[in-house]
Amino acid sequence: MGVSLKKGQGVSLRKEENDLNTLTMGLGWDVATPKRGLLGSLFGKKEEEYDLDAIAFLLDENRKVVNFGREADGKISLQGGDLVFFNSMKHPSGKVWLTGDNRTGAGDGDDEQIIVKLNELPACYHSIVFMASIYQGKEKGQNFGKIKNCFIRAVDGKNKEIARYDISGDDSYSQYHAITFAEVVRDGNSWKFNAIGTPHTDSSIVDLLRNHLNQ
Repeated sequence: MGVSLKKGQGVSLRKEENDLNTLTMGLGWDVATPKRGLLGSLFGKKEEEYDLDAIAFLLDENRKVVNFGREADGKISLQGGDLVFFNSMKHPSGKVWLTGDNRTGAGDGDDEQIIVKLNELPACYHSIVFMASIYQGKEKGQNFGKIKNCFIRAVDGKNKEIARYDISGDDSYSQYHAITFAEVVRDGNSWKFNAIGTPHTDSSIVDLLRNHLNQ
């Protein structure tokens, strides 16, 4: 078990102690099951599945996204840029990728994983921000108040858990559809893992990007 962090805390990812050739950022979650009683269980409407998505933004020294992807018909596609998500699962550098898209959160352990080859990441990237977003959460009325056992963890190349940050939703999260979970940031010649835990009322990639635009 790695170091358990609280919001705002961080831990160094030391090359001397951890294999940073491959860092796995694992996200997991469960959906809270409402108490219905016997009749509600028999005749109640089936609870809609929540589709949470793991997202990574690769940022420059000013904490901005530089490359927004290929242009199609004069419009930015958000594919092939400095964003890793379900519609653009591998970064052009080949050093960051999403392993798959879990649409239910069912099962134990990591529900989605983003792999980062930290030792080979180009020097122009100073940090990577990791988010979890409920797909079409605002449109469907789904929010993090219904999410429980939600976590992000950093696992090194030898399958050693370095750090972990847990969030369990409650009514205070009922207006939020996405969370900036954590980041890895350059720290001299090494890296640091920081627990952020900032919730967002919007859940779309475009809306989440607004804080990381050059303006």
